[in-house]
Amino acid sequence: MRAGVALLAGAVFGLGLLISGMTDTSKVQGWLDVFGAWDPTLAFVLGGAILPMIIAWRIAARRRQAVLDGPIPAQTDAKITPQLATGSALFGIGWGLSGLCPGPAMASLGFGGWQGLAFFVAMVAAMIAQPPVTRQIATAFGRGG
Repeated sequence: MRAGVALLAGAVFGLGLLISGMTDTSKVQGWLDVFGAWDPTLAFVLGGAILPMIIAWRIAARRRQAVLDGPIPAQTDAKITPQLATGSALFGIGWGLSGLCPGPAMASLGFGGWQGLAFFVAMVAAMIAQPPVTRQIATAFGRGG
């Protein structure tokens, strides 16, 4: 049951990415180009994602068990850590340069050719490299690992 729901959720998410234009790198880069040929249409995608999540968070806050009978995860700490800052920077740089973030990058594997595959491999490598790089940076600045 859980695998079926996960498959359905992933398919709906991927379809939403495709329909919204989030898999079109030029559209995403146009959204990020606020001082050039800015394309504000992805603001509707953001709004369309935020509104249902606000409702879902409110419902989840009142529940003790998830719909599929698992525990509801605790809220994460809002503290800005070196890991959060490093991951956010890598995400932003990758998104700005390529026009893809993790979800659309996975979706692009089906139609992105070798460029989509190259980006996906580089993205996974960055995800693997981030923890040791962050530890090195923290050690270099005397903050431990």
